[in-house]
Amino acid sequence: MHSIVDKTAIAGIGATEFSKASGRSELQLALEACKAALDDAGISPHEVDGMVTFSMDTNPTIEVARGLGCKELSYFSLVDYGGGAAAGTVLHAAMAVATGAAETVLCYRAFNERSGKRFGRAMSVEGLAPDARSAHFGWYVPHGLVTPASWVAMLARRYMHVSGATSEDFGRVAVADRRHAATNPNAWFYEAPITLKDHQSSRWIAKPLHLLDCCQESDGGQAFVITSLERARDLVSKPAVIRSAAQGSGYDQHSMTSYYRADKDRFLPEMGVVGRQLWSDTGLGPKDIQTAIFYDHFTPFVLCQLEEFGFCERGDAKHFVRDGEIELGGSLPINTHGGQLGEAYIHGMNGIAEGVRQVRGTSVNQVDGVENVLVTAGTGVPTSALILGTDE
Repeated sequence: MHSIVDKTAIAGIGATEFSKASGRSELQLALEACKAALDDAGISPHEVDGMVTFSMDTNPTIEVARGLGCKELSYFSLVDYGGGAAAGTVLHAAMAVATGAAETVLCYRAFNERSGKRFGRAMSVEGLAPDARSAHFGWYVPHGLVTPASWVAMLARRYMHVSGATSEDFGRVAVADRRHAATNPNAWFYEAPITLKDHQSSRWIAKPLHLLDCCQESDGGQAFVITSLERARDLVSKPAVIRSAAQGSGYDQHSMTSYYRADKDRFLPEMGVVGRQLWSDTGLGPKDIQTAIFYDHFTPFVLCQLEEFGFCERGDAKHFVRDGEIELGGSLPINTHGGQLGEAYIHGMNGIAEGVRQVRGTSVNQVDGVENVLVTAGTGVPTSALILGTDE
């Protein structure tokens, strides 16, 4: 993706409040978030000529464009695989801007995931068309693997067996996230930190996952404005340079149930595909990243991501979290907004916003000397990630 390296930027970020009952439609949430992002950049809706969202969103680009009062769209894209597409939206937008397909692109995500259709509820193949997707889940649902937590629990148990990690190690991720959320007024769990004892005593969801290993269900919206770096420099807010962005799918990839890879294989090789692209594109490496926003819908996958991106050797993430390296003051503070465990679960989009704030120097939990921030998208599915940097 060398054609996008350091050529585009996130020029505006905007969000609704994060809640459990928004009291308004998902389209209204999307419009509010997009308008806030445009205002943050100082751009009129008339200047928007591109839009990107991702699957499982109920807000078509033409509805959002009409609601905002946009004039014409020359580029629109829908990225697949749910939360795995979060950073992919930025990739698609950056490619559109870098190639001239569009000049000003909105990326957005909005839903009533708690008050509307409960996202974490058990699924069924009943009523699904007899297609490849229903056939895939048809192998799992009859055996009780019916929720995202149950799918991840299988991989988490195997990771514990291979790496020696414990439930307490998973809990340290939750404790760090909630500690960071506790000082973030926009977080659902503002002023509500937890202890490792709280984590261990929370009820089982699907062993080895406790309740506090699982992200929230949230109502809310988040949006970004992507344009050229040259143009972003002349806008209202400090730009976050898109160093690079990438998507990846691994060998023998399944959706949340990649149980059939060999023992020697890594747990999230699709994230490894993304990591290799990002390091190659930018010439950066783990030591060049000052803070990271890891997709934390379930805590075990944070440890796996630390290993996939080379912050730890395979099996060593447990030591990394035990030593407090992921907390403020550590060598790699993560999820300084509280993550999806502590702030809100907007399928990774709110994590991208925190990456922008870290680059701007405006985070409520600002890390000193930030030059580059790694942000990842959903794990267990074909995924994406990006690196944001300062404009210097």
